[in-house]
Amino acid sequence: MEKKMANRKKQYSRRDNINGFLFALPWIIGFTCFSIIPLLTSLYYSFTEFNPVKDPVWVGLDNFRYILKDPLVIKSLKNTLFMAFVSTPVNLFIALLLATLLNRSFKGRGIARTIFFMPSIIPMIAATMVWIWMFDPTYGYINRVLGMLGITGPSWLMNPAYTKWALVLMGTWCTGTTMLICLAALQDVPKSYYEAAEIDGANAVQRFVKITLPCVAPVLVYQAILNIINAFQYFTQVYVIINASSGGGSSNAGGGPANSILMYPLYLFNTAFSYMKMGRASAMAWILFVVVSVMTFLMIKVTKKFSQNGAGDE
Repeated sequence: MEKKMANRKKQYSRRDNINGFLFALPWIIGFTCFSIIPLLTSLYYSFTEFNPVKDPVWVGLDNFRYILKDPLVIKSLKNTLFMAFVSTPVNLFIALLLATLLNRSFKGRGIARTIFFMPSIIPMIAATMVWIWMFDPTYGYINRVLGMLGITGPSWLMNPAYTKWALVLMGTWCTGTTMLICLAALQDVPKSYYEAAEIDGANAVQRFVKITLPCVAPVLVYQAILNIINAFQYFTQVYVIINASSGGGSSNAGGGPANSILMYPLYLFNTAFSYMKMGRASAMAWILFVVVSVMTFLMIKVTKKFSQNGAGDE
């Protein structure tokens, strides 16, 4: 009897596994056809030279050697690293500042949260076009406000010294999602910590540094990981800016004034679709994949360290 029950359980378990596999089969087929196969194909293409009208020709590591010697690759990597490690701290600081302010009790708090979050749901292309207009050196609101303060506003998108800072300023527009996550983390901090600190005579700054920051540190590090990964995929804004500046002509294959906003994904796109170097672009994509993977791995290690320290403090 027990043997029959065991066999029946095995049959039910096998049937459940088969049914689960059949339900997941459409996703598995789609993932294989549209992710795994293109990924492996691009790996093969990275060792070849080809374009849409020419069959792939095996060139070995020539594409990677060329990439490492290409000055525009170095330039685009520097610009991308600037966005990753300058824009990310600025955005996190603003998001945490807004979350701290909106975590207080005041009339109209819900409306204020909605207002600060709404820019995050505006399509990126539309928001970029608005910012291009705001950065206009003659008619833009930013230079008008600076003029009221007695400051002569620069040519934000024409002067190479200011183009990347304009992108950083533009990035502060979309911190609503990060703000909400930081707000949730702040609300999760036990109030008893603050009450004990007040009894000990700690002021607001000390409470923020000694209690708030350690408690939300894992969330901030996680958001930093996401922002840095997004920075290495920074494409839409600069593509729209360059196309708007060039009127959509042939010069849109550049990287802005003195290539100051030539981001790595934009140069990869230009290599593939403007210069028709598909094999070289595939090699650039795999280099980007390796760089982002290594940085993500390292930052995950940092996140685990923060989490373990936080758990140990409790």
